[in-house]
Amino acid sequence: MAVRHRLIKTSPRRVWAVLADGDRYADWVVGTAESTPVRGRWPQVGAEIGYEVRIGPVRLNNRTVVRRCEEGTALELEARAGALGTARIALELRPWGEHCLVIVDEHPLQGVGGALHNAGVEALIQLRHRAMLARLAEVCENEIPDAGPGPVPVRAHGGADA
Repeated sequence: MAVRHRLIKTSPRRVWAVLADGDRYADWVVGTAESTPVRGRWPQVGAEIGYEVRIGPVRLNNRTVVRRCEEGTALELEARAGALGTARIALELRPWGEHCLVIVDEHPLQGVGGALHNAGVEALIQLRHRAMLARLAEVCENEIPDAGPGPVPVRAHGGADA
């Protein structure tokens, strides 16, 4: 199971604002391009976004669905990668002084990804998580203005409700 953490030098509120914006998914998830709503309102349970994964000349259309959402603290996703199967990706946000400790935990659920999961694949997932958390930190620390005190905002993502 690949678990990695990163201290992001901004508030958990700011980090959550990025995670709760389905349009920003491709900004921080490595390998994705242009997320679009498929079903529901991100990040509500059952909401789904579609996106393209580019691996050299190969283009794959994948989807991710929200399986668990605790506003401001936890987001669990199931990424569907066609024939490769599915993976659980859990993101946890913890206040750390004035900053946010983000913990990502990923493991395969179904399909070829689970059958082929080994130490080599685990190492690749760790590298991907390092890059993903660096991108998330960059987006959160540099681009999103902090809304100040108060409840964590959850922007209703466009798309048809399921």
